[in-house]
Amino acid sequence: MRDDPGDDLVSYPLTRRFLMGRGRHRMTSDECRVLEDAAGEVKTFPPRHLLVRRGEPVERSMFLVEGYVSRYMDDREGYRQIVSIQVPGDFVDLHGFPTGRLDHDVGTLGPVKVALFDHQVLTRITEDHPRLTRMLWYSTLTDAAMHREWIFRIGRLGAEGRLAHFFCELNARMEMVGLARDGRFGLPLTQPDLAEACGLTGVHVNRTLRVLREQELLVFREGQVEILDQRRLAIVAEFEPDYLFSDCSAWKCP
Repeated sequence: MRDDPGDDLVSYPLTRRFLMGRGRHRMTSDECRVLEDAAGEVKTFPPRHLLVRRGEPVERSMFLVEGYVSRYMDDREGYRQIVSIQVPGDFVDLHGFPTGRLDHDVGTLGPVKVALFDHQVLTRITEDHPRLTRMLWYSTLTDAAMHREWIFRIGRLGAEGRLAHFFCELNARMEMVGLARDGRFGLPLTQPDLAEACGLTGVHVNRTLRVLREQELLVFREGQVEILDQRRLAIVAEFEPDYLFSDCSAWKCP
């Protein structure tokens, strides 16, 4: 465990948000340094840019330094389902390291900065740093937990619950990495994006956002989120944040 994790912002400018708020404190300074030094090329991409195409070979994994990325799948008629949204501090496609390809597309939502980790370098980490390897594995397991929660959200909640849950989760995740405060954060999504993430039509999203606003729960306007009543919104969402495995008591189930 590190003696002074507050130095992360200076010492690890690329990977400082890896597992931030969900176990990073258990990483040693050496492990943080190994991960930071393993980052290779750093790239920036514009909004709505395809990063990885389904089925294509991948030889590097992307770590999201800034911005938002979505994983998505399109049906034969071109209709899209967003299956996850990645925030700063997330490995976008670490699961492509053992599989060698992805079963979905990956694209940017707004402008992003990513650090690229060559799979040969990740192989050396798995061989030389077993504890750090477990932390990388842990990060993919938290991804899997969020996928299960997304299935629950779309399968069992109505429109208000789906949107409320979506915003509750992103607020918690952004707060854990220091990018949300008092229920406020930037989110470069459109209403059609929300529809694709929540299994709704654009018209239904527009109507439901208005209902949440009129109930003084949430305002989403021009890429900015303001949660007006986090407790009541979580009730509407049936939001139980234990699946995020947060260090912060605010995002642990009582």
